[in-house]
Amino acid sequence: MLTEFGKILIFILFAAIFVIITLFVARIIRPNRPTFEKLKVYECGENPEGSPWIKFNIRFYVVALIFLIFDVEVVLLFPWALIYKDYGVYGFIVGIIFLLLLVLGMFYEWRKGDLEWARPKPKPPVLNELLNNKEV
Repeated sequence: MLTEFGKILIFILFAAIFVIITLFVARIIRPNRPTFEKLKVYECGENPEGSPWIKFNIRFYVVALIFLIFDVEVVLLFPWALIYKDYGVYGFIVGIIFLLLLVLGMFYEWRKGDLEWARPKPKPPVLNELLNNKEV
């Protein structure tokens, strides 16, 4: 007699075997006629220019992740706004606490400077500071 975990294992094995067989059959059946145009990198209809190994500023990723985090949290406000009256004062207070945490998180990211595209450049040292510094 199989346990529930045994049934899950058999299901996973059948799924893996099905994927492997499907990929193998597709490789055998499909035509293989590579051309120069087919092997080029697709850039949304544009011809690629330059090397693909350029460095992107990490700020693009940070801002995108912050946007996703706050966007998902704001999406949670819609169901709350529809049914918070059903839970009375408790539902309202829980929603306000959630909103306060959102505002605190956004304020923290703003104060940290993660929402700015470019950090301000440090000011050059004043001449008096250079003259008083013996290490220079």
